[in-house]
Amino acid sequence: MPEPTPSADRALQALSDSIGGARTRRPEDATDPAIPVAATVVLLRDGDDGLEVLMIERPDRGSFAGAWVFPGGKLEDADRGEDGEPEEAVARRTGVRETHEETGLTLDADALVTLSCWDPPPGLALRIRTWFFVAPAAAGALRLSADEAVAAEWLRPADALARHGHGGLTLYPPTWVTLHGLAAHADVESVAGAARLGGVERFETVARRGGEGPLLMWQGDEEWEADAGGAASGSRHRLEIGALPWRYQRTN
Repeated sequence: MPEPTPSADRALQALSDSIGGARTRRPEDATDPAIPVAATVVLLRDGDDGLEVLMIERPDRGSFAGAWVFPGGKLEDADRGEDGEPEEAVARRTGVRETHEETGLTLDADALVTLSCWDPPPGLALRIRTWFFVAPAAAGALRLSADEAVAAEWLRPADALARHGHGGLTLYPPTWVTLHGLAAHADVESVAGAARLGGVERFETVARRGGEGPLLMWQGDEEWEADAGGAASGSRHRLEIGALPWRYQRTN
């Protein structure tokens, strides 16, 4: 198996280091107004061999140095509307703006379907609550912002996961889990339909050190439920990231 890329090594080390500062979740953590908010847009198209997703490679610097991600970034004051507007609506505008700034593609905000909202483990020094949207690919040529992306590819989700599993592509857990979910769909309409039907999925992350390295858990996992004060159930919803390929378990 090829050796992981330097950026993959850095990503795993950053994830591992951050777990030491994680604490038990509290009910208010997922909506803490003090946490920065970001949005990312999962752009999809129907390719000759199935569903494809646009991924961009970050420059070799910053918080996600060298990682492959979906276009997106932090909410800015200009994205805000009237007072009291739902965070999801503001994040939708952020996703449209960031996608245009990073790729040159112009999206219709109404075409975005909310997929998920990710809340990092509480207690970390850097936490960003991120909304994920899916949308069909916009017409036009890619014009990457040199400060934001050094490469871009349309990839089948399963191919992206396979490259990551062999150490040839750096991903962070929310991206990995999103790709894992997309791999089950045949086309764009299937993804959008499932997102509309299923509603917004919330990933309120709990971090642990497992027997084989860092472990991330979400609602539905027995240990997450115990952390939140629930009864043991024997269920699993977790991602083991101590070694490649990562292992995702979800039993319900």
